[in-house]
Amino acid sequence: MNQLFLVRHGQNHANITREFSHRKIDYSLTRKGRIQASQTAQYFRSLGIDEIYSSPLKRARETAAAIGAAVHLPVTVIEEFREVNVGCLEEEPPTREAWVFFFFFFFFFLRGCHWIRFPGGESFDELRERSLRGYRLVTEGKSGKKIVVVAHGGIISFTLGEICPGIQLTDQDFALNNNCSITEVHLADFSGTFEGRLVRWASSDHLHGQAAKFVSAVPDTEQI
Repeated sequence: MNQLFLVRHGQNHANITREFSHRKIDYSLTRKGRIQASQTAQYFRSLGIDEIYSSPLKRARETAAAIGAAVHLPVTVIEEFREVNVGCLEEEPPTREAWVFFFFFFFFFLRGCHWIRFPGGESFDELRERSLRGYRLVTEGKSGKKIVVVAHGGIISFTLGEICPGIQLTDQDFALNNNCSITEVHLADFSGTFEGRLVRWASSDHLHGQAAKFVSAVPDTEQI
């Protein structure tokens, strides 16, 4: 088994504006996001981390860099951990109509309609294969490693059940995946087949003060 720490990035401007961000929208961390990244880095300082990986987006790379500086390790960027590709939604303002459209796909993704694709973006099946490639890249041929992966709420939440069979997150679980939350998974890769055990989901206990005052990047369903 390898010990994976799946870290959602710190707060960035898109969390405040609720913009969709896969590739074209790419903000750095806010001041609060940098505080969250710093506190998260302090948490990992004494855990004996072996490797650090990150999504290519700025908010993830900057969060990973803070962790890397604390534990004296380089950060390897993995394209496969980029946020969910929502296609044309990234080119539109984050209006009520855009979020209704997103939740339409979210609803069907969670209910097994994995072939449905965001217009101009990806389907759940494509997201699944992309994320599994990422997990293979960071675990293949390894055992007993402590690995940090800094990625995004969407890809971590949507694909957790692909590496931890039997895990089905609820809408409430998704809402708990706040900025710089840590999900811990014990994961073995048997020739491309993953057997993972979820140890804890979206823990924010290491954050305090201003860093623990979260802003949801997703509006409440009542608001739309």
